[in-house]
Amino acid sequence: MAVMDAAFDPAYGEAWTRRQVEDALLVGNTQYRLIAATGQPPLDHEAAAGFFLSRTGFEEEELLLLGVAPQYRRLGLGRRLLDWLAKDARERGADRLLLEMRQGNPAENLYRAFGFTPIGLRPSYYRAPSGGRIDAITFAWPANS
Repeated sequence: MAVMDAAFDPAYGEAWTRRQVEDALLVGNTQYRLIAATGQPPLDHEAAAGFFLSRTGFEEEELLLLGVAPQYRRLGLGRRLLDWLAKDARERGADRLLLEMRQGNPAENLYRAFGFTPIGLRPSYYRAPSGGRIDAITFAWPANS
């Protein structure tokens, strides 16, 4: 939760609450991974630098959240998390990954570099700090899906 609080700009309301995360994990088809600043899973009592939360569906895996604490960004941790997600999802039988994000989110560069491509748009899905609304973009990977 510390990474979630640090990684997501509160102005957009994208971070989940502890209760939302707990409820998602209780469903049974939701997974997570933590990463330390070293790029490996955290050792006992080692702080997490990033995480992902995903949900398995029929031949698909949806990336629900991916966050890296600001002080650990640009070190390849986000890419490592996506590598783990893709490997884990394939092992669970997923043919593709899906994600949805706010238009203008800087993480779009990471997702596109990994090979995600836009496949849809949800108009006015997210709230803007100004009180307006921002479109959500749906992405899929692999690019040929």
